[in-house]
Amino acid sequence: MEELQAKHRKELRDLQALVTQKKKSASKKTRKGINDECARLEAELKERQEREMAELTGEVPVQLPEEEPIPESTAEPATQNHASSTDKLANGISSLSVRDEAQNTQAPGKKRNRQKERLARRAAEREEEAAKAEEEASSMPDLRAKEQETMEAAIKAKGLKMKEIRADGHCLYSAVADQLGERHIGLSPSIRPVIAEGEEPYRTVRRTAAEYIKKNRADFEPFLDEPLEQYVRKVGETSEWGGQLELMALAKAYDVDISVLDGNGSVHEIEGTRKNGAERRLWLAYYRHGFGLGEHYNSLRQG
Repeated sequence: MEELQAKHRKELRDLQALVTQKKKSASKKTRKGINDECARLEAELKERQEREMAELTGEVPVQLPEEEPIPESTAEPATQNHASSTDKLANGISSLSVRDEAQNTQAPGKKRNRQKERLARRAAEREEEAAKAEEEASSMPDLRAKEQETMEAAIKAKGLKMKEIRADGHCLYSAVADQLGERHIGLSPSIRPVIAEGEEPYRTVRRTAAEYIKKNRADFEPFLDEPLEQYVRKVGETSEWGGQLELMALAKAYDVDISVLDGNGSVHEIEGTRKNGAERRLWLAYYRHGFGLGEHYNSLRQG
């Protein structure tokens, strides 16, 4: 549960950063389209996070009808009548034989248990809602297959080819490292962090992102829900998943533009260079449904 909540917080933080960047770069002609796109992204994220949380907890939202309280005016006479009937029955029993008493005590019907009836009714309603939810889920499209199909078509249309990256917490950094190598840009950025000999390329890219965020804290702190030092440590030293903030940092640190193709066929641009030319552009593929661990990045090489 805590891991999923942390993942959702990071996704929200990344989306806020993306929305801010898109709105800053919008012109009068593109502002309406960008605002619509941002609203769509926010709605999609909210819907997906709610679905993931429901799947994890196994809960199905149920709208139960409100119980109407029994008016006091009708409840009291019923209680009084019941007490009066009980007294009369007790007086009658005391004058009967043991045999008659046994027969008479079986005569009155059982008292109606309203609480059990309410619980039974609620259980039935839950079962009905669960059955409807299961039926709706079975009729939903295969999101993974749809995403894969859309992605393959978009990659082909842009003259690119997929380079599979291992699905783990380092996938974003590994994909960027692969792109830097293909573009012959190299792993040593302008800020030049200390690079250990024989270090895995994704480790260098990780520490580059962490170093840039640390040195430009004013650009990133507004989007963080934890101390910047703690966040930077996670980026540089752990397998914490990367997202929009880290891509922004890497684009600036390596002086490149980064184009991210998503499962809807849309391309999100992250500007980081003042230089023009395709040789300074990195291409990544972003998957939301295609991998069991969740979100994933692959590298898109030239075809």
